[in-house]
Amino acid sequence: MDNGTPPKPNQTITIIVAMCTVVMWSSAFPVTRFLLQHYSPGAIMVLRFILASVILIILGFIKKTRLPALRDIPLCLGLGISGVFLYNFFFNTASLYVVAGVSSFIVASAPVITIILARIFLKEVVKPACWIGVVLSFCGLMVVMISQTTGFTINIGLLFLLIAAFSGSAMNIFQRLLVLKYTAFEVATYAIIVGTICMLVFLPAGIRELQHSTLPANLAILYMALFPAVLAYMAWGYALSKAEKTTHVTVFMYLVPFLATLIGYFWLGETLSPWAWLGGIIIIAGMVLTNVLGRAKG
Repeated sequence: MDNGTPPKPNQTITIIVAMCTVVMWSSAFPVTRFLLQHYSPGAIMVLRFILASVILIILGFIKKTRLPALRDIPLCLGLGISGVFLYNFFFNTASLYVVAGVSSFIVASAPVITIILARIFLKEVVKPACWIGVVLSFCGLMVVMISQTTGFTINIGLLFLLIAAFSGSAMNIFQRLLVLKYTAFEVATYAIIVGTICMLVFLPAGIRELQHSTLPANLAILYMALFPAVLAYMAWGYALSKAEKTTHVTVFMYLVPFLATLIGYFWLGETLSPWAWLGGIIIIAGMVLTNVLGRAKG
């Protein structure tokens, strides 16, 4: 319980680091929309993650990062393919059709999907009351999808975003198994390198488009590699390790869709319909309820 005592200095720093991380992750949605004006979806991710991989490999040598054990290679492959390659491919492609705010709300449903996958594949116990939040989030997801539907035509970007959300959820399952044996930095390195290798099929297109791109677009690629990828992941790991309670920092994740929408509005002039806002708020409310009921005793 908080008795009105101000947070300790180190906790203040932890909260600041967590908030900065959330801002970096939020910015990835509108920055991707901007980059799609200059690059194809595959080119964006291969250029971004080649840079991220180089940075992580250099840091890995400095930190003397361990190689994964042979028996854990399948988990590393699953992690990199689902959470880095498939997630980014479908997310980038979806961003051609869906504004940053809508995509951020749909991707925000990934933790709820993770609960279902964890119940199926990891046999994790989910409290009955927790399913109320899960159902609420999926109702919000349906509202968002309906808000983007014209007549009887479903926006193809929504389907790609759902696949991205499921891919991100699958990544969480692989990650939970790997963090029992490896550090957060090691797991991130394995995932990004595996995902980058899969992306190399898009390298010829990336090189070709790089030659005809603009300086702002290239700086945006560098930003995506350095900030939402490498620095954000490391900062988030620091915040989680220093926080008195995990919820003190994870609560900031609920701000991602709202910040992404705000950045998209002021930078790209993107707006959301009232129905999209309603559905997005319902998704977040379901996530909050799931978190509260999932942690409740009894």
